[in-house]
Amino acid sequence: MRSHARSTTNFRSFTHLGFLSGSRLVPARVSFDSSFCGYYKLCYCFDHKISGSRVRKYARRKVFQVRAMDDDSVGVSSLDWGESSGAVEYILSSSGEDSDGEIILQPITDVDLPTSREKFLPSDDSITVTAHRLAMLGRAEKKNKTVYGILNNVGLITFSTLLLFLVDQCAWRIVRLPLAPFYLMRPFMISAVVVSCIGYICVPLFRILKLRSMRRNEAPIQRSSKKGTPTMGGLYFVPIGALVAEVIVGFSSAEISGAVAATLAFAAIGLVDDFLSLKNKNSCLSGWMRILLEVAVGTWFSCWLYTTNVSSPYSMKMVVPLPAPLGLVCLGKFYPLLTSFCFVSMANGINLTDGLDGLAGGIAALTFIGMSIAVLPICSDVAIFGASMAGACVGFLLHNRYKASIFMGDTGALALGAALAAMASCTGMFFPLFISSGIFVLEVLSVIIQVCIFRTTKYFQKTGFRFFRMAPFHHHLELCGIKEPKIVAAAYIVTGVLILCGAYVGLISA
Repeated sequence: MRSHARSTTNFRSFTHLGFLSGSRLVPARVSFDSSFCGYYKLCYCFDHKISGSRVRKYARRKVFQVRAMDDDSVGVSSLDWGESSGAVEYILSSSGEDSDGEIILQPITDVDLPTSREKFLPSDDSITVTAHRLAMLGRAEKKNKTVYGILNNVGLITFSTLLLFLVDQCAWRIVRLPLAPFYLMRPFMISAVVVSCIGYICVPLFRILKLRSMRRNEAPIQRSSKKGTPTMGGLYFVPIGALVAEVIVGFSSAEISGAVAATLAFAAIGLVDDFLSLKNKNSCLSGWMRILLEVAVGTWFSCWLYTTNVSSPYSMKMVVPLPAPLGLVCLGKFYPLLTSFCFVSMANGINLTDGLDGLAGGIAALTFIGMSIAVLPICSDVAIFGASMAGACVGFLLHNRYKASIFMGDTGALALGAALAAMASCTGMFFPLFISSGIFVLEVLSVIIQVCIFRTTKYFQKTGFRFFRMAPFHHHLELCGIKEPKIVAAAYIVTGVLILCGAYVGLISA
């Protein structure tokens, strides 16, 4: 009994050795062996816990013998100091004749007992696995959206190229005059290639200059993820489209010069608006101030059109061609009013539509193609301008598709609207423009309906009623759960059908 007591005391001293500090000893196996002078063997598991983790890292395997005899000495000898992933064994021996045989406890070298802190943690990693799977699903969804954005671009470019190639092959039947090969395809391709290449320079440059968009308060919450994306993309792709058209015609067309001037004037208005919003966050030009400037530019263009000799097969500049049986309709003094209204409505229509990646740019590209076909019999130079602007929009879409690297901003949206209005004003093709830009018209109407119904119901019932969840209409679809690339794809398909109808109406009207 004295030897047993001494062995216990010596073992306690052993556990307080320097290399055991900060560790935990867990009994694994206890055995009594009388063959070696009654050695008393005790195996312990020695483990370390890694800070901040539930994973345990066991120390090296080592076997010690502690001999407790009648003397007070404690001997520690190393029997095996090898690299192992197992537990550390400590063997203690004690003399005595009261050995009851061998007692073996279940080893815990492979089983981890929870500590007091770990009792509050989940028993398995199900929460972690579920979170990981949800994260992977989110990444897969984003990847699918990116693929859908690429497919939208591929479909748009394919459709536009085939349509322009077909028109170029049949141009002699449309115009009844010999035109140069690839008359519309050439400006379209040149603008698309130049804008797409310049975009790889301008997009990083705009990011360095911190020309980044701010999320408006009226935008959905989903749009907050796009905060910080470079904006004012119209600053580089609109001038390229206008310059390509001027170079192809040799700066000799009065119609293209007037359209370019009006386009750049509206781009300047949008540039001021974007610049103020960047400097003062959500503040920008007031609505009335912007409309006043747009009306001023539209009025100037009407006066220029009235005093300038433009090519027209009717020898009249205030005529609107319509399908039979209406024919040619002379508006006279109402023509400048229609021109100003067209400038304001088209510019703001594209500006309202510019809420999803690739939506406004793709629809504008298709609308330019439809107008180029419609005005080809009346003024072939204006058709070149439309094809060049369409190519600029397509080149910009390579950087504006989902997920957009840059936005066109008000600089691009207002300029594109002015370019379409200038094409219609120079040729009188307002009705084909109205058909081809059906999506823009729908977006504007959705805002008008929403505001009128809300203010009317609020006046009579003291509580405003919203007809749409959010206006413009594309935000309503987004809040209904439809994914962004699907909305854009549907808009492309609808616009493709509309421009075919508008081009046909323009050809039979001419």
